[in-house]
Amino acid sequence: MVGKWIKRLYTFLIFGFLYAPIVVLAVFSFNDSKSTAKWEGFTLDWYQSLFQNDYIMKSLYYTVLVAIVASALATLIGTFAAFGIFYMKSWKQKAILNVNSLPILNPDIVTGISLMTLFVALNMELGLMTMIIAHVTFCIPYVVLSVLPKFKQMPNEMLEAALDLGATPWYAFRKVIYPEIKPGIITGALIAFTLSIDDFVISFFNTGNGVSNLSIAIYSMARRGIKPEINALSTLMFLTVLVLLLVLNKRTKIEEI
Repeated sequence: MVGKWIKRLYTFLIFGFLYAPIVVLAVFSFNDSKSTAKWEGFTLDWYQSLFQNDYIMKSLYYTVLVAIVASALATLIGTFAAFGIFYMKSWKQKAILNVNSLPILNPDIVTGISLMTLFVALNMELGLMTMIIAHVTFCIPYVVLSVLPKFKQMPNEMLEAALDLGATPWYAFRKVIYPEIKPGIITGALIAFTLSIDDFVISFFNTGNGVSNLSIAIYSMARRGIKPEINALSTLMFLTVLVLLLVLNKRTKIEEI
């Protein structure tokens, strides 16, 4: 009994330590004062000021645009990559999966600098396009790891059976394979979208003048001092990611059932 109480207290303290700063930030986003040390009353003025800030709204536009395009491309490429990996021979499959895991295990700063160096070597101007390519690059491995287990749950003979019955490869993929792997594709797309919205390091090294996402905008504003608009923006970003994670976890539980 004492052991259970200690475990619960320990868990509470850990989560309290992790989420207390976020709670404080969210609370002071409604504070009727620029101070983050004294509560002056409730207000929504900082949220109104946030949506009237052209710089933040432009950053939000680029954030959503990059996240949608990058997650869509990463999901498409990652799905067909998982399809190819699944039908490889065992040793080739293991080798490719090890390569696929490298971007996940690599520190973000290594990936960011490597991509920036590649773009500079190719004489590509850093901007929106390079940011999208960078986001697609680091999202693809997560999509592969989300879709590949669905292929492994599928009987190996399904594709061959469809082809033997006269289906074309593309028709067999759409009508036979896709329904089986659809949950993994949706999960991979949600993960890619969440990672893209949340990314800072890779975006920072692979963007150009006039193009910034919300994480870069927050970093730039924070260097000049924390403003209440940043509290409001951070609160909205946290709620957005939280909702996406809840949807993702719910889908995962449904798939396990």
